[in-house]
Amino acid sequence: MQLFQFTQDLANQIHPYQSMNSFYQKIMKTDVPANIGFIYIEPNGVVGMHEAPVPQLFIVIQGEGWVCGEDGKRVEMKTGEGVLWQQGQAHESGSTTGLTALVIQAEQINLT
Repeated sequence: MQLFQFTQDLANQIHPYQSMNSFYQKIMKTDVPANIGFIYIEPNGVVGMHEAPVPQLFIVIQGEGWVCGEDGKRVEMKTGEGVLWQQGQAHESGSTTGLTALVIQAEQINLT
């Protein structure tokens, strides 16, 4: 499992189009079809331990929670943080207070 930051301080300022006070952080470019969706974990919710069928990028966009691999060691996650699981990696996620995560799944994920 790889951990990543997705916060404004890592983004590039947008200059074209008379833009002001706006920033963009590219996540990835896909060369193969990708599934993109949200996971909503309510307070005290858990997405149980399972193997990633394809690489999965999980980015917390609201709230906070935790993720772990098959070793069971929890890593705290908050808004702007993400994790990439490779195909076959067992993992679990959950939250005490609730979270929303953007999830991107594809046979090939190349983060920039």
